[in-house]
Amino acid sequence: MTQPPDEREAQTGPPEPAGAQRIPVRVAWGTQPRAAYAILAAIAIIYLLSALLSGGLFQPSLLVLIVLGAKENSLIDAGQYWRLLTATLLHANLIHVFFNSFALYALGPESERIYGTARFLAVYLLAGIGGSVASYLLSPVPSVGASGAIFGLIGALGIFYYLNRATLGDFGRAQLQSMAAIAVINLIIGFSSPGVIDNWGHMGGLAVGTLTGLALAPRLAINLDRYPPVLVRSFPPWGWGAALATFAALAALALLLPGAG
Repeated sequence: MTQPPDEREAQTGPPEPAGAQRIPVRVAWGTQPRAAYAILAAIAIIYLLSALLSGGLFQPSLLVLIVLGAKENSLIDAGQYWRLLTATLLHANLIHVFFNSFALYALGPESERIYGTARFLAVYLLAGIGGSVASYLLSPVPSVGASGAIFGLIGALGIFYYLNRATLGDFGRAQLQSMAAIAVINLIIGFSSPGVIDNWGHMGGLAVGTLTGLALAPRLAINLDRYPPVLVRSFPPWGWGAALATFAALAALALLLPGAG
């Protein structure tokens, strides 16, 4: 995946005619992706803990996963709503944690650089909870994994590139197509493995990540008052309010509706 423009020349708008001189555009912002790497480290540590408690590295036992916080509908019905979040840190086996960690490594730093740390965390956590709530409401099977949150990052990146496709030009349109392709391919893989992959969790995470991304995504513009021109970002004033409303809606769904039986 191609990184967004960052302290380098960026071409925006339509292609230039042959022989035209390109004016470089500088980026006036940038965030070190510390939170994304911290989440990766937490996932690795928790997986090793679950494997240690299970006595085997390849596949932690279901009992251990439930004790550590897997999504288990009957326990959530009993008031253990924290499982809607802790389930996103647990993984069913070594292959599961490897692929989710790789996806987070590919998407997380880019998302954090674009959104900033606080907004990245809001997108990631709300998408993870959204995936768990969808799974709780629509699937009776215990589940674990960061996939819902990762699908949320796909949705958030996709909506960012959609909103800024005019400013980012060909780069933005290519990235938008890439995000759409990633989402479609992974959903197809999920629906080809019913009973193994939590598709409701994936779709819930994708929907919540896209909506939260719409609220919190930076809007890009080129400041022509400086030379070279500077690519700057601004945020809608209603973004955090919309993110809080999304959290309230998810909490209401979990509290008021019973899980799938």
